[in-house]
Amino acid sequence: MKIKIILSLLITFSLSVMGQTKKELEVKNFFWGEHDTHKNTVEIPDKWKSESAVILYKNQNYDFHKFGKNVTYKNSTRKRIKLLDNSAVKEFSEFSFLDIFRAPTKVIVFPIPVAFNWQQNTGNFVGIKVVKPNGDEIEIDIKKESVQVDGKTNIAIPNLEVGDIIDYYTYYEDSFKSTFAYGFEPVETTLSEEYPIVNFKLFFETENDFFINFNSYNKAPELKQLPTEKRSIRRYSLEGTNIDKYISNRWFFPLLDLPSYKFQVYFARSGSFEDRALAFLPEKETIIKKNVSEEEVLDLYDKRLRANRDIGDLRDFFKSKTFKNDTEKVKEAYYFMRHAYLTQYIEAMVVKEADILYNPFEFYGSNPPFISSQKEFIKYFTAFLNRNDIDYDVVVSKKRYDGTIDDLLIEKNVDLLLKVNTETPLYVEYFDQYNSINEFNPLIENTEAYLLTSSKNKIDGITREKLPHSVYSQNEEKKEITFTLNDDFSGFSITSISNFKGHQKKEEQNNRLLFTDYIYDDYKKYETKSFIELVKRKKKKIEYQKQLDAAILKIQNHHKEQMKEAAQSEFELNEIDDYAFKINETGRYGFDSYLTFTESFKGKDAFIKKAGPNYIVEIGKLITNQIDLNKKQRERTENIHMSYPRIYNNKITFNIPKGYAVTGIDKLNKSIDNSTGAFISQAEVIGSDLIITTSKQYKNYSEPNSNWSLMVDFLDSANQFVNEKILLKKT
Repeated sequence: MKIKIILSLLITFSLSVMGQTKKELEVKNFFWGEHDTHKNTVEIPDKWKSESAVILYKNQNYDFHKFGKNVTYKNSTRKRIKLLDNSAVKEFSEFSFLDIFRAPTKVIVFPIPVAFNWQQNTGNFVGIKVVKPNGDEIEIDIKKESVQVDGKTNIAIPNLEVGDIIDYYTYYEDSFKSTFAYGFEPVETTLSEEYPIVNFKLFFETENDFFINFNSYNKAPELKQLPTEKRSIRRYSLEGTNIDKYISNRWFFPLLDLPSYKFQVYFARSGSFEDRALAFLPEKETIIKKNVSEEEVLDLYDKRLRANRDIGDLRDFFKSKTFKNDTEKVKEAYYFMRHAYLTQYIEAMVVKEADILYNPFEFYGSNPPFISSQKEFIKYFTAFLNRNDIDYDVVVSKKRYDGTIDDLLIEKNVDLLLKVNTETPLYVEYFDQYNSINEFNPLIENTEAYLLTSSKNKIDGITREKLPHSVYSQNEEKKEITFTLNDDFSGFSITSISNFKGHQKKEEQNNRLLFTDYIYDDYKKYETKSFIELVKRKKKKIEYQKQLDAAILKIQNHHKEQMKEAAQSEFELNEIDDYAFKINETGRYGFDSYLTFTESFKGKDAFIKKAGPNYIVEIGKLITNQIDLNKKQRERTENIHMSYPRIYNNKITFNIPKGYAVTGIDKLNKSIDNSTGAFISQAEVIGSDLIITTSKQYKNYSEPNSNWSLMVDFLDSANQFVNEKILLKKT
């Protein structure tokens, strides 16, 4: 297994820079020179001697500086890791570097002028050495041991043994020019990782015009300021010792329960840029901002979420329409906006992607109005609400895995939506092609959020309110499966009708729907023209239609093959024949509306085993694979966090072959139902069919670890059902 070193770089990793240049020697000396206080660190605490590996020392450094118009960002990491068993030796025997690394993102707060120039440097270095138990050090020749494979640089570490220490560093330097304000990509991470850490040090160095938001959580050490030789220079460190490893587990939000820290560095050269920055900046560069007040939230969004203008298309759409009430009007506006500012352009996107036409959007006017962000959506939709004198609040929320709204620190973590105060409040979120009214990110459901209240078309107050929550019955996956054996028992056929609603359907819509499943219905519903209808020249219209039809057929054939492979994987079949797939309902108009599709196929060499004159049918496998907990997972100590409560319902109809009777159905009746969830199954013979219903329920968003045993009960029951069989006994 390869160790993947993920660095924050945006340039190609080049072996040509790995020579002994002056800069590389400077970097190497920084980590391994005479001031290296950890070069003789070899001992580990007794409590970790049975671990696979232990990190003796981890050092993370961030430097932010400016020189005239130039800004320089440096990011480096060093780890010193002791290998304690053969598994770790194998793990660290090869390092893998992505050839193209990502740079810290600059978030520009207003349009970039022509003069903007971003110049990348080549200050990117890697050093690796092996320290043997006797103290001998072997530095790896990066150039010699590197091999380019599939877009990656693999570096072999030869002759590793148990007891060796791997000591490596990575260094990245990025320099660019700008006179504007922007934010570097936030960092949010736990102190712990997959191996325990004896000593950890995080180091910051900044100067004037760099603003830091930083806080520690869950008893992590605090960031401390260090003395400097200049008033303009600021240094900070965070240090920790004896950090237990982070055990990756299902349904776990590490930032909620483990010691962690979060920070973002923002650059703004002057007061005017500070005022325009889309961030919760500290008052001064010398202050580390640790939290955000209600007043700061109100102040930031009052300036940036004001309705910018009315929308001509939306105004024209409502001219000839009447509605019973504001609820109907808001719903119609939302779905029309989804089409007017997104889905009507999807066909043109396909035309561009298929290289049919370089700029198909020219047929939609000189400047097609796309809505590209949460904030832009808020401005557009509130313009409509203001014009119609409909009251609303702007919701400022934060995802559950990132802590509560009281932990708000980084503006990028904010989720925005609208609460429209109709008779029954409606929630509207920045849409994709599938979103519905009252459908918003499940990770902000049931959380406390800020409400920015408005009056006279202006945000003027702030309150707090808990957002609505969905219950497990609203987030449903429902399948109706008909299972029929061939007359000669050589194979079987399956017809499956799948239904998804609530939060269960979003992923399925993304996977199952093609634009052809809904876009032409949208054109008809909203009386808009397709791409081909917008083309005026007859000859071009015929040409583009032919090319578009070919592109659509290619997309549909590829999609059908993907759906076939998904069915094979779901039922754990090596091969299926006569596969058919059909969308019945798209589920695009209402949170409680169903996405429905039908699949059918034939197969063999599965589900059926001959037993003398009788047959064993592995009927339990038709509910498909369930969670099979291993010993380590059963000993869970972490709290349980899930995206949303949900339910999985199955109805299986097995056509009993003529001349046979079913025995063993008593094992198909199970009932485990408690406060955390349930698995309930029932089976009965009705006429010539065996009817089996199952229901698996996850009732809550989260559970304390003390309830884990209750969850294990129904998870085990569901997994056991998969192994249940029936006997077809010849009569």
